[in-house]
Amino acid sequence: MMLNAFILFLCEAPFCCQFIEFANAVSARADKLRPWQKAAFYCGMAVFPVILSLTLTTLLGNAIAFATGVLYGLSALGKKGDAISYARIQQQQKQVDEEKLTGTLEGQAL
Repeated sequence: MMLNAFILFLCEAPFCCQFIEFANAVSARADKLRPWQKAAFYCGMAVFPVILSLTLTTLLGNAIAFATGVLYGLSALGKKGDAISYARIQQQQKQVDEEKLTGTLEGQAL
């Protein structure tokens, strides 16, 4: 858990580790990762100690790392679309389906 906290500080808050020479390099490499990769890394990093020892303190201690992973996962999904664009997409899909249906019916009638 201490190693997890240290890695989390190196990746997310390198200014807290200014006395370590490679902190900026680790942070720059972590910033290059995609949000879904960060989500998988942080959630995996938080689950590993819980698997080793399932106690309340382990759960609470790794909750922050897991929550960080969940937030990165949500950011990887993107923002929610508005109702107007969703309705437009549904309308276009209906038109395509109706055209396919009428095309098959006309093909059977010939």
